[in-house]
Amino acid sequence: MPAFNERESIEQCLRSVLSQDSNGFELEVLVIDGNSTDGTIELASSIAAGDGRVRLLHNPDRKTPFAFNVGLRAARGEYVCILGAHSVYPPDYISVCLQELQRHGAVGCSGRVMTSPANDRLQAKLTAWTFASRFASSPTSVRTRAEGFVDTIPFPVFRKQPLLEIGGYDEALHRNQDNDMNQRLRARGYRLYLTSRTHSVYRAQPTLAALWKYAFRAGSWNGFSMRHKPASMSLRHVVPFLFVTTLLAPTGVGVLFQFASWPHGYGFIAAVLLILAAHFTVGVVAATATAVRNKAIAPLLLPLVFLAFHIVYGFGTLVGITTASKSPRSQVSKTPRLEAQG
Repeated sequence: MPAFNERESIEQCLRSVLSQDSNGFELEVLVIDGNSTDGTIELASSIAAGDGRVRLLHNPDRKTPFAFNVGLRAARGEYVCILGAHSVYPPDYISVCLQELQRHGAVGCSGRVMTSPANDRLQAKLTAWTFASRFASSPTSVRTRAEGFVDTIPFPVFRKQPLLEIGGYDEALHRNQDNDMNQRLRARGYRLYLTSRTHSVYRAQPTLAALWKYAFRAGSWNGFSMRHKPASMSLRHVVPFLFVTTLLAPTGVGVLFQFASWPHGYGFIAAVLLILAAHFTVGVVAATATAVRNKAIAPLLLPLVFLAFHIVYGFGTLVGITTASKSPRSQVSKTPRLEAQG
């Protein structure tokens, strides 16, 4: 479990992990801290002092993929579960994933992700509803897709040895390292399974500003991955980028036509307005479904949130693509084979 300044969420997360039904396997919990400054390590240490199953490890590089590799090297078991400190897990999460992994002959298995608001305020609820929406997150998102063999899994239980064999996580990818790992496993012929028998609960960002920050950062790393790791990307990762380009291109042409006093410039502007109207219409349908499901009026604000989310995400991808050459290239082919410790 990577951790960096997670004091607000890590205790609930750790308590849920330590409450796992562990009949048939021995549980160890590795918390890999990246130099937290908010009391995370002190809180985790107090929990570890009362439960010998918790071990605290140090991640001097702070970033997530380094933490994953520290954990892979240190893990003692045949299986590893890659967890996030912003989520909680029902008592059957690990045991069900293990059963399904073995039953389906997969290298990894996870449950679906359910999203909960960080608090009872409106912005937190709007953020959680956005993540849970098939329109906002795509029908093939790990939050919305059906059970079966998939291309990526969240918070997975893995057989450890295949991860070591392919060199662990790519440390050049500060995001999307999970997509890359899953793609490299599938390229070796391994399969990933998503089960509907269990789930994790992810605590979404508490404010819309935090949601926009997430969208831009996720989008920009998608742009980087599209340049350097295209095999790890799928259509759902580029849809916001395509949406933004369909807005920018006609707008740019229309403005150029107007400045040049050419005819038909307004036609391009009208095309942009039609695209926005279509997006807003679909957003209204999705928001209405959320409102009915939650018996609330507040979700009717979601069409505006959806639009902003997709634009910020897509613009982030555009920035990521155009600046990818300035970022350090992935070193996965040069990554030495990871070996388990002890």
